[in-house]
Amino acid sequence: MQPFDAAQDLKDAPRTGGRQRPKDAATLILTRNGAKGPEVLMGRRAPGHVFMASKWVFPGGKVERSDAFAAFATDLSPADAGRLAREATRSRGRAMALAAVRETFEETGLLLAAPARAASVAGGWREFRAVGALPDLAALSYVARAITPPGRPRRFDARFFMADASALLHPEPTSGSGELDEIAWLPLEQARAQDLPAITRFVLGEIAERLHAPDRPLPFVRMVRGKHMVEHQD
Repeated sequence: MQPFDAAQDLKDAPRTGGRQRPKDAATLILTRNGAKGPEVLMGRRAPGHVFMASKWVFPGGKVERSDAFAAFATDLSPADAGRLAREATRSRGRAMALAAVRETFEETGLLLAAPARAASVAGGWREFRAVGALPDLAALSYVARAITPPGRPRRFDARFFMADASALLHPEPTSGSGELDEIAWLPLEQARAQDLPAITRFVLGEIAERLHAPDRPLPFVRMVRGKHMVEHQD
């Protein structure tokens, strides 16, 4: 099992003392086989961000209301839907998966999707549907969960999903929304050498292991009574 750097996690987002309830969030880790082995898609957060400024992260963000009603081409696998159902309702779990796909498109321009007739919709899915695509949730695997410790400037109950780049409609990222000031496919070793939040480094190690053992137990990182805990679920 991968170790978690609790000390670094506290440095990433120092305690401010405020009380905030964690908001649902979702992240997508895209992988592909590169010339020197497995690669992951990562982006560097712009320096002006309140949360994790200038850190290299995976695309992702908070779940929006529109994610609960968004259309999709394929649904989550029964196994992944079942894992999410242990933590949330079926519709809420699907909304998290949809948020991971939407946020990845917004931040990188990449579509984990199937071709579809272009449609005009309101809300956060407007641009995604306008290009003629519907989310391909069957391509996702639910691989990790983490809750930001109490007292931080932002708190998220984040679910991490993984997908192979072969499911993308287009293989190369664009500038996206500008939230990430640099986006790149990085070999695993190069990714580990970047300035990473502790949770990103932990999940990166989990992805490296999961590429060889996809049925690994799912880790859940959270703080309990002032101490970081990593639990594993089948």
